[in-house]
Amino acid sequence: MEGRGAHLAFKSRWCKTDEELCRHSTSFVLHKAIRNDFFQSYLYLLECFPLVKLYTFTSEVINGEMQFYARAKHFYREVPATEEGMMGDYVELSSVDIKSSREFLRKFVGGPGKAGTDCALDCGSGIGRVTKHVLLPVFKSVELVDMMESFLAAAQNYLQGKEERVKMYYCSSLQEFTPAPQKYDVIWIQWVSGNLTDKDLLEFLIRCQNGLKDNGVVILKDNVAREGCILDPLDSSVIRDLSILRRLVEKSGLAILEQERQEDFPEQCVPVWMLALQKAFPEREGVWVRSP
Repeated sequence: MEGRGAHLAFKSRWCKTDEELCRHSTSFVLHKAIRNDFFQSYLYLLECFPLVKLYTFTSEVINGEMQFYARAKHFYREVPATEEGMMGDYVELSSVDIKSSREFLRKFVGGPGKAGTDCALDCGSGIGRVTKHVLLPVFKSVELVDMMESFLAAAQNYLQGKEERVKMYYCSSLQEFTPAPQKYDVIWIQWVSGNLTDKDLLEFLIRCQNGLKDNGVVILKDNVAREGCILDPLDSSVIRDLSILRRLVEKSGLAILEQERQEDFPEQCVPVWMLALQKAFPEREGVWVRSP
């Protein structure tokens, strides 16, 4: 509560500052750019970084490329195309993560009124760890999308023996990727939503809806802040709290079918949550959540 109160005081001060800033001043221009890209998160980010520094980490554009994305590409060029690289030095947690993901997925596929098992899309796939251990045991075919060509090249070896069922490898950033219309039973988005700005995550979730078949489901699994939003300048990502994620989902027109916290991770790890999302029906008001 104390942190929440401090944030509200900070928000109130910034609203007043925003109104008083000269609309031709550098501060106003930088503030407006960040707010456009991180409209749900920017006040939390401003609590942690001075305005100019935050701008250079996020919304600044150099040679036509937004630095939030340029810095991420630079970081991942140095990441090994291995399971250890994909797990960020926590490879011992891979089996725990996979087990929970399988159990969560099982609730939404393969039955009356549930998603089918024909085709899944693995977003931010890396070398295909989730594809190999979670998706291919369930779906007849899987497609992978990742911005790093080196990861997708390694995926073809990593998935050896299953290549007939891996139909496509898309080398693309998610902010630039559009799923094919009504093609996927499940779109899996794990440990990559934080590499998108609020604006681009919202727009990607909207595009994902069009990529789902009837009864199709989006599974979003990611690190979740305990409160607010945290920027990691090293890998150029943000960790949003559950309320920010829920607001973005609501704006996209998706409904939350269920949400579940990943269990059996060490206490020192950032909490990880899984959200099952589906197209919201007109009769639903806002986001419908079915309790686990």
